[in-house]
Amino acid sequence: MSPAIEGASAPARPGAPAQPASTAPTDAGPEDSRHRPGERGFRHANLALFAAGVATFVLLYSTQGLLPILSADLDLTPGQASWTSSAATLGLALALLPASALSDRFGRTAVMTTSTVAASVVALALPLAPDLSAMVVLRVLQGAALAGLPATAMAYLAEEVHPSALASAMGLYVAGNSIGGMGGRLVSGWVAAAWGWRWGLAASAAMAVLATLAFRLLIPAARNFRRAPVDARALTRTVSAHLRNPLLLRLYLLGLLFMAVFGAVYNTVGYRLIAAPFHLPESLAASVFGVYLVGTATSAYAGRLVGRVGRRGALYASIGTTTAGLLLSLGDSLVCALLGLVLITAGFFAGHATASSSVGRTATHGRAQASALYLIAYYLGNSLGGTVGADEYHATGWTGTAAVGLIAMALAAAVTLYATRQAAAARRESAVGTLRT
Repeated sequence: MSPAIEGASAPARPGAPAQPASTAPTDAGPEDSRHRPGERGFRHANLALFAAGVATFVLLYSTQGLLPILSADLDLTPGQASWTSSAATLGLALALLPASALSDRFGRTAVMTTSTVAASVVALALPLAPDLSAMVVLRVLQGAALAGLPATAMAYLAEEVHPSALASAMGLYVAGNSIGGMGGRLVSGWVAAAWGWRWGLAASAAMAVLATLAFRLLIPAARNFRRAPVDARALTRTVSAHLRNPLLLRLYLLGLLFMAVFGAVYNTVGYRLIAAPFHLPESLAASVFGVYLVGTATSAYAGRLVGRVGRRGALYASIGTTTAGLLLSLGDSLVCALLGLVLITAGFFAGHATASSSVGRTATHGRAQASALYLIAYYLGNSLGGTVGADEYHATGWTGTAAVGLIAMALAAAVTLYATRQAAAARRESAVGTLRT
């Protein structure tokens, strides 16, 4: 889901130095070596990044679709099983800044290749994990390995694809993220329902290996990358400045809170659907991740919504939609449960798209680091919400999971309301100042 990943914004080079030495050409003259539509290199770059996005998000969410099966087979509580999902996003969050720094030093294609290959190797080992502890350790390592792609892919496209086609190239990369995120959940869940969780993980690994091979065979060599030393002091100063910016902090908190709801709901919805009163077969319960496609549409619509009602208006709408979905999901009918899930998904993606796209507009310098910090908060929210939501489900059922989501949305509403009041106060002060002059 990136977060970058999953269908929202296209952050630039997370963690790169504030004044990068490696930049793409800015002219459009005959010496411009960036790939253009119609060229073989352009097609290959697009397909390669699409495949890399599929590989990354197939692996990142490969265990989420089989959590109930893991619980039954290994005698785990939902909270314990959810660590197989939360550990991967935690590892990714912690590795984002280091991975982007490595890409400045060693190159985009080298880091992306190493990232996808290393994560696929871990994926091949996962079905052999003897117990939960081993699986969690492997998932942390896998998440850290996967960080190289979201930390680097956008920079590669910006450097190697002509600006006239950059939006479409990034759109295809994001589509790969979405398809991989949904496919990883669906395929692992369906296969696990038929043959067990080890085969479910093996199926995800096979998908990722094929996608990784496609990426490596297709990716054109970088033409415009310039190796740059990593200035740790400059990076630290930029990150510290962002963490002292109240508006950016609010946006980071909103990303964390929205993702906490998403993690809590999607880590436990499978348990709910196979239990009373629904008693759905495990294969059918795994199919619920198809609702994820709703997010693709609402992410695209979020930009138009911001244009109509403003950023805070879009956030209020997203919070309201997510809250309505959580309340509706408390009903005991399958229609309420599924419609509630649709609203939760739509609200989450709209809120995430609004908050993440606002980060780049808010940061006046070091936009890459600003986006990286948002992604870190976003994935930490997934780990936190997924684990707490699953623990509450084990303790009190779906009511507990919904309560976690409602608390997160109440906090998001409070953050947005505070921002609204701050903006209103600033306008009043500006008006008074104008009158006085």
